Amino acid sequence: MSAELQQNNPLHGLKTETLLTELVEFYGWKILFAATRFKCFDVNPSIKGSLKFLQKTEWARLKLESFYLYRFKRMPKPNDAEFHLDPRERGFEHGIVPLSPMKLTIESIELSQAKAASAFQDRQNEKRQSHQSRRQDSKHPMRDNKVANKKADKAEPKYDPSNPWNV
Repeated sequence: MSAELQQNNPLHGLKTETLLTELVEFYGWKILFAATRFKCFDVNPSIKGSLKFLQKTEWARLKLESFYLYRFKRMPKPNDAEFHLDPRERGFEHGIVPLSPMKLTIESIELSQAKAASAFQDRQNEKRQSHQSRRQDSKHPMRDNKVANKKADKAEPKYDPSNPWNV
């Protein structure tokens, strides 16, 4: 990545402690817990304890950095080419500046999470349906015919109540 793009990243040169302190001062522990679901933000929250967790757990640090970039600094979402990169590796065009932090409430976070879960479920259902339709399209027509013919050949005798064992 070019150094020019990286220098326009609000995370460039920012320590995790500074990032966390800014988020706690603006949002507070309850909002951070609602947004990230990190227990260290709910049970005995402290900067020191949270930093220890974030330093040991890379996925949590990446999630918090994304939250910082896209909710707190309100930078544009990554494009398809940068989506797979970590937040610290992404860059922004020169002239794009951070905006004021997004106002969040626990209710707004829960609504956003519900929408995301619904969208995820819809994508999963679409994948499942397309997979099933591909399976049905790929069935062998001759094999299906043979199964249908075998069922037709074995016509079951009608049930006779006076002869329950069909003997």
